[in-house]
Amino acid sequence: MLVYTMRRLLGAIPVLLLASVLTFVMIDVTGDPLADIRMAQPPPTEAVLQQAEERLYLDRSMPERYWLWMTGIGGNGDIGLLQGEFGPSTQGPNYDIGANIAERLWTTLRLVGAAMVFALGLAIITGVISALRQYSKLDYTLTFIGFLALAMPTFWFAGIMQAAGVKFNLMVGEQVFATIGDGRFRAQGEPLWDQFLNAFAHMALPTIVLMLISFASWSRYQRTSMLEVMNSDYVRLARAKGLRNHTVIRRHALRTALIPLTTVVALGVAGVIDGAILTEVVFQWRGLGDFFITAVDNNDSFALMGWLLLSGTLVILANLIADLLYAVLDPRIRYE
Repeated sequence: MLVYTMRRLLGAIPVLLLASVLTFVMIDVTGDPLADIRMAQPPPTEAVLQQAEERLYLDRSMPERYWLWMTGIGGNGDIGLLQGEFGPSTQGPNYDIGANIAERLWTTLRLVGAAMVFALGLAIITGVISALRQYSKLDYTLTFIGFLALAMPTFWFAGIMQAAGVKFNLMVGEQVFATIGDGRFRAQGEPLWDQFLNAFAHMALPTIVLMLISFASWSRYQRTSMLEVMNSDYVRLARAKGLRNHTVIRRHALRTALIPLTTVVALGVAGVIDGAILTEVVFQWRGLGDFFITAVDNNDSFALMGWLLLSGTLVILANLIADLLYAVLDPRIRYE
């Protein structure tokens, strides 16, 4: 297992390099970082434009800019991923892209992590129940809820939940759900219970939004996988040997049925991150979603490239974790 893990980690390096090339080329050809300066009134002088181009390294060729972005060799000390520098920003010389990403990363990860954990748990439970009670009223009800959640746009559902939270607070006469802000923990010294309530109030509604959207598709996969496993020969043999039904389901059927879901969840990390962007905008969280929107508004190419590369890294890590879980879920799977 250790050798396999090391091979996968080493194999992720060329994938990340390819992702960095595609990210750089895509961002480089789709926008002009100096668009706002060019459209300013009165028009900027050639000296101002030249100074801005030099600061953002736009006076160099594309291959040279990519080399600078990766290594920082030949730059001014503000660029080079290998040196921990993401590059200069159009939002000002004092705007540190790497520091802003690091500051906002935890805000987004706790939202995405909580949503994925709850969505996965709910998807497994409802998927198994739907499979065991196929074509029953409960199965039809869970199926309807799943398709309804799939049909709802993220930004619309987030707005509905935000409005519902406001009305609930007015109805009970106190703020149970915080509808704006990311609810970072208060300063040290506050009671731990108050910190927990503060975090819960801010996380509840956006977590429900992000959770329900992921749960909808994952529960469908779990139901289909569970139905296939329940009709397999080894499950029938286990029942014929007289094993209890819950033992057959838990020890034989469920573990095998979780393998396809593990793959789907790993591949769905990118979709969850995309959903987090809209969710953070609606609830005004200062996470990576807000960072991405701000970078787009300011034509901040280096910030966009840093965000995309970080998202790609998270997806690759999720798929690596999924591969390692295969052997845990099914002992028949072995890595040479």
